[in-house]
Amino acid sequence: MNSAEPVPPPALRGREPKASVLAAFQLVEDARYFGSDRRTQRERARHVAERTVAYRKLARDLLAS
Repeated sequence: MNSAEPVPPPALRGREPKASVLAAFQLVEDARYFGSDRRTQRERARHVAERTVAYRKLARDLLAS
């Protein structure tokens, strides 16, 4: 091959995803993992307390039976 010949095209492969596409995908995954709803600290604390009471009641009922 001398310098007058054109460079052969690279092997055909799929397009590489762009950074903006990857960033958008990451945002979707983060929202799915962390939850898309925004709760205040008070709401989170109340939810944890309610869940704890429910678990303790269930444990007490299971021990009684």
